[in-house]
Formats: sequence, structure tokens, C-alpha cells
Amino acid sequence: MTSSETGAFPRLALAGVFGGLFCGYLGLAAAIPVLPAHVRDEFGAGDLAVGLAVTSTALTALLTRPIFGGMADRYGHRNVMQFGALAIAAGGLLYFLPLGLVGLIMVRLLLGVGEAALFTAGAVWTVTLAPHHRRGQVIGLYGVAMWGGISLGTALGAAIRHFGITAVWSFCSVAPLIGLVLISIVAPQPHVTPTSGRGLLLRPAVLPGLGLALGAAGYVGLAAFVIHGLQVRGIDSGVVVLSTFSAVYAGTRLFIGHLPDKYGPRRVAAWCGLGEAAGLLIIAWAPNLPVAVLGAVVMGVGFSLLHPSLALMVMNNTDSAKQGAALGAYTSFWDLGLFVWGPVTGAIATGFGYPAVFVVGAGCALAASALAMTIRQAVTTEKAVDR
Repeated sequence: MTSSETGAFPRLALAGVFGGLFCGYLGLAAAIPVLPAHVRDEFGAGDLAVGLAVTSTALTALLTRPIFGGMADRYGHRNVMQFGALAIAAGGLLYFLPLGLVGLIMVRLLLGVGEAALFTAGAVWTVTLAPHHRRGQVIGLYGVAMWGGISLGTALGAAIRHFGITAVWSFCSVAPLIGLVLISIVAPQPHVTPTSGRGLLLRPAVLPGLGLALGAAGYVGLAAFVIHGLQVRGIDSGVVVLSTFSAVYAGTRLFIGHLPDKYGPRRVAAWCGLGEAAGLLIIAWAPNLPVAVLGAVVMGVGFSLLHPSLALMVMNNTDSAKQGAALGAYTSFWDLGLFVWGPVTGAIATGFGYPAVFVVGAGCALAASALAMTIRQAVTTEKAVDR
């Protein structure tokens, strides 16, 4: 009998899954701060090659998340998550080889495959482990483990670089192996072989995925342009706005991450879109740093619970034997959003100015809010809260 059926909260099992994810992202993120200089110094390459080396992981992650989600349904979440950790560790070891620029990019593509397997299998595993009435909260906490690994891994990579590039590569290979150990000590969950029907498998992910991709516009705009955009207005310390957003993002999931379970994911997703939009509009016209920080707080609260709410809708509308592939497909929309909104927000900033970036992001967040209200939900999961 699973934890979702008994109502028990399996802290140790979730700690193993969360820890495996965290360590995997430590290894992934440690390379980020050193790759730009490495590509320029080692290969004499320019900005285009730097951008390709840094972002190429997102391409294979985008393409393979649904595949690994389906594999997790068929072969077990732990097996696929273990493969992801091993692939990330192998990528760290391949950094040591003199493969040239093309070889480095191929390694990064492999790391994207590992990331897709690790994250997608772990995400649906946590939902399987969690009691039904706390699934939304657990999805949110899973995201905190990922972002924590990214944040700490980036900082550690920059710090370890002082001991040489080989020290960074060593960390990139060892950290995911520690994650592999943590994953391996968690007992596998029983799984049901999914039925055929690939198109049906992905259908519940489409509308929530589009909502996630729309919500990503504001995040991309904030991450890429808030510091310089505020400087143009004579407001320094824009990094405080980013730091505030990150802190509120994590804190919201830690302290009120249960709201999608309590009030229904559709309702919370709609309110989250409104909150993200309000925060972005405050930032767009902030006359000083305190007002911009206020916008980051409002946006952080809204954006934080958008993903777990939409993900919970995917899970509620998908047969249990197909949830891995559906969640993988849904998560791919995040990668797609980053691909699309990166160049689009750059063009908006160039043509219309930095405030326009945040206004467009707010419009997309409002569209995500409206879209969330159109998604059908199973009556048993919505109960009376969304009626």
C-alpha cells in the first residue's frame, strides 16, 4: 500500500528523493559560472559559443522529458532517476577529456538528458510517495530542492574555481554520485505498466503546460533585465530585487505550499497568475528600490505556487499509470518557455524599453491565470472549492 493510500507522510523516503535531486543539481550548476571563461580561454570562442555551451542542456531536456516520464511509468521511478544521476556524473567526468568545443557541447547535451531523467522521474515519484491531500505541497517542496541545488551549486562552482578548473569538474562528477546513493536507499514504489496511446498520454499536460510557458515570460524578463532596467532609472542594487524574489519564492513554498491542496489547484493557479502580473507591473513603474522590492515580493508569492498548482492539475487529470509521461510533457513547456521568451524579451527591451518587458510579462501572467480557469478538473480532487 502506498503512502498516498494510507495518508502517512514518508519523510525519510522524500528526503532521499529530494536529496538525490539536490545533489544532482549541485553537479549541474557548479559548471555554470566557470563555463563562459573556460570556453573563451580554452577555445578562443565568442559569445555565441558561450551561449550555446551554457544553454544546450535545455534542448535535450526539452526533447526528452516526456520520454523519461514514460520510462518512469514503465520501468520504475527509482531506476530512471538513478540513470539521470549517473548521466550527470558521467558528464562531469567527460569535462576532463580534451574533446574540443564541439565535444564540450555534446557533453552538455548529455547533461541535459541526465537532468531530464533525474527531475522528471523524481517529480512523479514524490507525488506517488505523498499523501493525496498534500501532493501540491510536496510538488512545491521538490522545486525548492531543485532551486536550492542550482543556487548553492552556482556559488560553490565559483568558489571552487580558485583551486583550478579540475576541482570544479571533480565536484561536478562527485556530487551526483552522492545523489545516486541517496536515491538508491529509497525503496522503489510499485508501478503499473502504462497502456498504449501516446497522444492521450500527453493531452492533460497541454493546457497547464501552456500556462507554465506563459508564466515563464515574467521570470525571464526579471532575471535578464531587472538589474540593468533599474539602473537606467537611476536605481542601484537591483540584485536585491532578484535576491528578494528568490527568497520569497522559496519561503512561499515552505510556509504556504499547502494552498493548492487546501483550496484547489485551479483557483490557486488563477490567483498566482494575478499575483505575478501585479508584481511585474509594480516593478515596471517602480520609482525607487523599496517599491521594486515590493514588486519582487508580490511576484515571488504568485510565481512560486503557479508551477505546483498547474502540475497538480496535470496529475489530477491523468491516469496513475501515465502520470510520468504527462508530467514530463508538462515540464517541457518550461524549457520551451525559456527558449521562446529569451530572445522575445530581448527584442522587446531593444524596441520598446525595459518597462515594456515587465508589462508584457504581466500580460502573459494574466493569460496564464485565465487559462487555468478553463482547465477541467476531476470532481473528486476539486471537491467543492472550485464550484
